[in-house]
Amino acid sequence: MKDYVKKLYGAIAKGKTKSCCGSANSCGSGCNTISEKVGYSKEELSNLPIEADMGLGCGNPLALISLREGEMVVDLGSGGGIDAFLAARRVGDKGKVIGIDMTEEMIKKARANARKGNYKNVEFKLGDIEKIPLEDSVADCVTSNCVINLAEDKQKVFNESYRILKRGGRLMISDMVLTKDLPEKIAKSAEMYVGCIAGALIKEDYLNKIRKAGFSEIKIMKEDAVHFMDYLGSDKVLNDAVKNMSKKDISQVDNMVVSIKVYAKKDE
Repeated sequence: MKDYVKKLYGAIAKGKTKSCCGSANSCGSGCNTISEKVGYSKEELSNLPIEADMGLGCGNPLALISLREGEMVVDLGSGGGIDAFLAARRVGDKGKVIGIDMTEEMIKKARANARKGNYKNVEFKLGDIEKIPLEDSVADCVTSNCVINLAEDKQKVFNESYRILKRGGRLMISDMVLTKDLPEKIAKSAEMYVGCIAGALIKEDYLNKIRKAGFSEIKIMKEDAVHFMDYLGSDKVLNDAVKNMSKKDISQVDNMVVSIKVYAKKDE
C-alpha cells in the first residue's frame, strides 16, 4: 500500500493525475477556491508560490494555533509545501520549518517552490513519517494536513511526533476520520485508501492513538462533515474506486467521513 501511495502521489507531483484529500482537484492555481473552502484565506494563498497549493488538504491545520517568532515547526507529509511556507512566514527568519515527505517527486516540487518563493528558513527532507529523520526534542510544533490517514501504522506517527517535540511542544493536525465503519468494498479499496477514505480510523480510535503516544490536552478544535458524493466526477482516484460499486454502496459512504482539526500538547 505504501508503494502504491508513493507511486500515485509521485504522479500527482508531476501533474499526471488528480487526487484529493478534501478537495476536488490538485491543479495549482485552480485549487485556490477549494483551499479557501477548507480554511485558507485569500491573503495566505496569494502570498504563496502558485504550485505550492495542490488542493490535497482537508483543512488549514495552523489556522487555530499561534506560532511564535523563532520556533521550529515540522510538517509531516509536506507535499508541495503550502503549510510549510505559511508556517515559515509566522516563525520568521529566526525560526525554521522542516517538511517531511516520502515521495521524491513531492520533495523536488517543494524545493523548487521554496526557491521560487525565496524561502530561506524552510527545508524539505525525504523521509517516512513513521520514522521521522530528526533527533529527539527538536520541534516546538508538529503539524500535518490529511496525511496521517495514509500511514499504515498511525500509532508510530504519533509516537514519532511526540519524540521529536520539545517539552511543552504542540501537535496541530487536520485529518479525515470516520463516524462508523466503512462498507467492506470501500474499506478494501486501494483507490479509496489513497483518496484518504479507506485508511481513515473511527474518530475515537484516532484520538486514543494520540493519547497513547503520551499527549495531553487533546482537543478537537473544529469538525466538518465531508460529503463523499461531492467529489465524484472530479477526482480520478475516487472515480476509479467506484466503477464496480452500486449506487447503494456509494451512498452509504456519504456523511461517514469527517474532517477534524486536533490540538494536543507534550507535557512540560
